Amino acid sequence: MSDGLTALDSSRLTSPPDDSRSLRRREDQRFLTGQGDYLDDRLVTGELSAAVLRSPHAHATIVSIDVSAAAALPGVRGVFTSADLDGLGPLPTSITVATVEPLIVPPRLPLAAGRVRHVGDPVAFVVADSAALAREACEHIAVDYDILPSVTELRHAPEPDAAQIWVEAPGNLAFRFHRGDTAAVEKAFARAAHIVTCDLVNNRIVAAALEPRIAVGRFDAGTGVYHLEISGASVHAIRRELAEGVFGLPLDRIQVSCPDVGGGFGMKNVTYPEHALVLWAARKLDRPVRWSAERIEDFTGGIHSRDNVSTARLALDRKGRFLALAVETIGNLGAYVSSLGPGSATNAPAAAMGGLYDIPAMTMDVRGVFTNTAPIDAYRGAGKPEANYLIERLVEKAAHQLRIDPAKLRQRNFIRTFPYRSAFGTTIDCGTFGENLDQVLLAADRAGFPDRKRAASKRGKLRGFGIGCFLETSRGQPNEEAWLRMRDDGTIDMAVGTQSNGQGHETSFAQVASTKLGLPVETFNLVQADTTRVPRGGGHGGARSLHLGGTALVMAADDLIAKARPIAAQLLQVGAGDLTFENGRFHASAGPDGVSREIDLFAVARHVLDSTGAGLESHGDNVCDVITFPNGAQVAEVEIDPETGAISLERYVAVDDYGTLVNPLLTESQVHGGLAQGIGQALLEEAIYDPDSGQLLSATFMDYAMPRAADLPFFDLRMVEVPTKANPLGVKGSGQAGCIGAPQTIMNAVLDALRPLGVTHLDMPATPAKVWRAIRDAKAAAATKP
Repeated sequence: MSDGLTALDSSRLTSPPDDSRSLRRREDQRFLTGQGDYLDDRLVTGELSAAVLRSPHAHATIVSIDVSAAAALPGVRGVFTSADLDGLGPLPTSITVATVEPLIVPPRLPLAAGRVRHVGDPVAFVVADSAALAREACEHIAVDYDILPSVTELRHAPEPDAAQIWVEAPGNLAFRFHRGDTAAVEKAFARAAHIVTCDLVNNRIVAAALEPRIAVGRFDAGTGVYHLEISGASVHAIRRELAEGVFGLPLDRIQVSCPDVGGGFGMKNVTYPEHALVLWAARKLDRPVRWSAERIEDFTGGIHSRDNVSTARLALDRKGRFLALAVETIGNLGAYVSSLGPGSATNAPAAAMGGLYDIPAMTMDVRGVFTNTAPIDAYRGAGKPEANYLIERLVEKAAHQLRIDPAKLRQRNFIRTFPYRSAFGTTIDCGTFGENLDQVLLAADRAGFPDRKRAASKRGKLRGFGIGCFLETSRGQPNEEAWLRMRDDGTIDMAVGTQSNGQGHETSFAQVASTKLGLPVETFNLVQADTTRVPRGGGHGGARSLHLGGTALVMAADDLIAKARPIAAQLLQVGAGDLTFENGRFHASAGPDGVSREIDLFAVARHVLDSTGAGLESHGDNVCDVITFPNGAQVAEVEIDPETGAISLERYVAVDDYGTLVNPLLTESQVHGGLAQGIGQALLEEAIYDPDSGQLLSATFMDYAMPRAADLPFFDLRMVEVPTKANPLGVKGSGQAGCIGAPQTIMNAVLDALRPLGVTHLDMPATPAKVWRAIRDAKAAAATKP
């Protein structure tokens, strides 16, 4: 193994609550006492309120729009349609995908022009003295629609008789993507002793952040600068898309910022029509304009995620060794190409395809298609949950088809020699995959499971034990920058190009800087998510913050010490090479008089300020496109009531590797959050459209089932620290891991419980109704056998 360990050392298992690194989040004090700085609490003097009229149809031609009645209401300041939006271009997509057939990006204007293409498509924008009045005015707008045939079911979109959504995309095909050596895969399948095939659905889900989307637009007529405040993330990317794509302006003419954010999970990383609309209206009306989404607008007008269907085939030799993997996928883009949407079915899953396993040959063929649904874009993990779900379900099926213990089949095929270069060219630098699986099976007491299964049976329940492994590929946007700025109040500003949406960066980044500079954690203030204060940055996404942003912060700290050293040497009247730096102070060796001299960093900064009038600043530019590989082995136990199909998640145990842990407690909390979302997808959540009308049937929390505390067990999480050399901190990223590991672990447990009844396949979410029908159908099939 790359770290020189030959067996799993129990001392490498971290218990977060007892670890001295596990500082509680500094930001919790204000969050828990109602002092959070959220955009909805920031009232802007003179602001107007906006509302969006949205399409009630999945696909229709706009014959006419009459806004006169709405515009005549007292207090309504403007009613705008696409014809009014002079100078605004379409929303761009930022991602680059090396496709076999080029990605087609039809124009997505901020307001629909001529045709609507999904329920919730923006049609008109109303600005009034209050939000209530703006919403009322929307009801007075008369739109004459000519309803067209629609297609909302992914499997039907490529069919010849399906409704055509864009002229530019015949057959609703947006792109074709291919990765891998087809000849090598075909050769491997030709000599395989066993071939296992699995058809899988990765269900469409909604992020449903606690805080809905909000946008406030301002325009300074004197400078010609727009300022957008959002509840969002990736402010630099959104700024670039708005400036270069929508407004056609230099970057410095648009500034984007956001305060505290009540959850994002990827759906707030992208550019939305409302961002452009509030800015345009602010200039048009010479007043700040605020738009706040209602919950149903986030369901119908926000991005959705996942939503693909795949056929996967695994070739094995006589001993159960993996020879090749072939995957064919249809990926949903929705009605438009969103900012990062195509990546979720192409680049992102490709990096993680094959999971933790040594598979010599792989191919991946993807067709991206348009449907009359909300656009698809990144959501926690974005592509990696799909890739891991696919391989783990396939491995589990192979184990039962070949009558091999699922744990032994995994152990037989784990990557064990590092660095390992996958069939798709991804280089994995380190890991202890086999040891982690051994440890989680021990922690979950697999040996005692038969007794628990028998006890459940006596109570009339089915009990299942599921194993699931995962490989994350953490990096997101490559490269990151950080700045340190010393203040005269004895604190230091850390300006970092990443962004916290609740991950605890105010604490973890301060711990990184504190360790490097030897100053108390309280010394450091986090500055983020403001293009006027943070010149550049890659923002949030891809579990990239500590890997890229933390490294940039270390580089900025090194630069700060380097800049301060000659000044300290001058003040101490010694050579710069004679100084050592420790605990925030420069130390000089004892001189002829036998007296050692020292000066602290803030004294140096004060001298610089007094001498030059400028504060002491430093910069770290982390040019890095290296990926890190968080990974883990997890176990779930479920009980199922065969009479109702109801599932109870009884246990969840994980042994995961996130590299060096800066703050184990925060890592654990991130994993818990991801597990809750992954469990939600596996058991509860699904965004469903009516196939006939195209209406979103799960558009509120009355119809879209979110996991609650009662649906989750107490998680038993153990963390193994295998540092990566991809960054000086040795960190691997943890923000997405739970979402990546949980779906297959849960579904394997469900199928383990149901398999004795003859149920061998089930797609997510495993709702009681779906489980009950599967049991009924299996019993009916068994009854018809001779």
